[in-house]
Amino acid sequence: MPDIKEILDKNKTIAMIGVSKDHKKPSTIVMKRMQEYGFKVIPVNPRAKGEKILGEEVFEKITDIKEKVEIVDVFRPSKEVYAIAEDTVKIGAKVLWLQLGIRDEKAKELVEKHNIEYVDNKCTKMEYQKYFLKMRQAFPVLSD
Repeated sequence: MPDIKEILDKNKTIAMIGVSKDHKKPSTIVMKRMQEYGFKVIPVNPRAKGEKILGEEVFEKITDIKEKVEIVDVFRPSKEVYAIAEDTVKIGAKVLWLQLGIRDEKAKELVEKHNIEYVDNKCTKMEYQKYFLKMRQAFPVLSD
């Protein structure tokens, strides 16, 4: 299992796939919190390409992002993960992070073969809060 605390301590640029323009959606709440915690979060959503979400330009896919992405954080169904993993390898990201309920063993094999760390079924916000803010949630609640 990768060292979650170290991943969140050392990697500060996140491409977040599946961020919504709806500020009540979990992905957008997580993006907002991660920004507050000092991360640069680049939203990825083909339907909002070229627009802004929480002040950041939205990209269609991670391969369109010009700056170096360290963590690819995924809010998409598991069946879409393998293609995202292929793009994660292409851009040379350090971590493929799948949010709660998302897993893909083939994607895990692919990224680990390229020395990319793989995290699944965990929320970046909740993990950051646990390790750096010493917050423990009794159950996963997203609040704004």
